[in-house]
Amino acid sequence: MLSHCIYNRCMMDENDFRKRAESKLESLKKSLMKAEESADLEVEDQAGALHISFEDGSKFVISGNSPVRQIWISALATSFKLDWSEATNDFVLQKTGEGLKPLVARLVNQQLGGETVTLA
Repeated sequence: MLSHCIYNRCMMDENDFRKRAESKLESLKKSLMKAEESADLEVEDQAGALHISFEDGSKFVISGNSPVRQIWISALATSFKLDWSEATNDFVLQKTGEGLKPLVARLVNQQLGGETVTLA
């Protein structure tokens, strides 16, 4: 149940956030594990946070942040904070409008140096 909306951003209660975040992160993990077969990356689930490791030693970390009801991605020396969007039924980076999987695919491909990974 959404508790309130401000400036088109709706804050959900903690249980709703956890359910949505866990579902989206689990789906992302499955897509990334499939991508491991064809790309130089390794995915680990560490206490609910996804860690993506690359051959050059770089790492991405993707996790839910319950207090602010966001999914945070630490990648390419940048922090990306995604908010829930009822319109797209996904966590979205407000700045670009990208959903979780398209954003992670773009960041992974940028790290790998080309378009090699798609996350369905």
